[in-house]
Amino acid sequence: MTTFDQINAATGHLLETAARFTDADVRAPSLLPGWSRGHVLTHVARNADGGRNLLIWARTGRETPEYPSLAARDEQIEAGAGRSATELIADLRSAAVRFAMEYRKMPPEAWNQTVRWTRGQERAAARAADSRLCEVLIHHVDLNADYTPAQWPTGFVRDMLSRAVASFSVRDGAPAMRLHTTDTETGYDIGTARLAPIIHGPQASLLAWLMGRAQGTDLVVDGASELPRPPFLY
Repeated sequence: MTTFDQINAATGHLLETAARFTDADVRAPSLLPGWSRGHVLTHVARNADGGRNLLIWARTGRETPEYPSLAARDEQIEAGAGRSATELIADLRSAAVRFAMEYRKMPPEAWNQTVRWTRGQERAAARAADSRLCEVLIHHVDLNADYTPAQWPTGFVRDMLSRAVASFSVRDGAPAMRLHTTDTETGYDIGTARLAPIIHGPQASLLAWLMGRAQGTDLVVDGASELPRPPFLY
């Protein structure tokens, strides 16, 4: 399945979940501190628009910022969070369609063009596609509506776990640990401490824990009395 197909499938599942929400449901808290489900849905919609801007930049060579600024992005999310369920879902659907339409226009060589994210990272445009898939899948969990990390696609979990480990490996304050995926029998090292604890569990559970989407209650730790506390990642 191509990345495009994965994004479309993930978006379809997210829209199916959102379609069940009432106005009261979208006011309810999400798993993200201080954010309602309305905040999460608005964020995912604006992320689609931001990703589309990056694709336009890569395709045309005309600088098209992801967002005017991080502050402007936050203001857009706050302004949109209080809308009705019908308005939120319509916005999410139309933003996803706009992203998909721009994706289809991308010639193969455009995916290698360097674009700049709002936080300053300069990367190939292909990362905008990967980022969109990540946003949809992870924030679907954040809606706290019966979609869990165990439902993330296996390929996404494998790739994202490798990226999370790489990110922690170069971050200050990340505790040394070794991860052992009990379903794929794969090992990952964060840090170089010789006696680092070993954390065992399914790869989706390990990823959810590293990304702050689970408490790690189904993980087993060897070499420590409790799980380490990794810093916030995403």
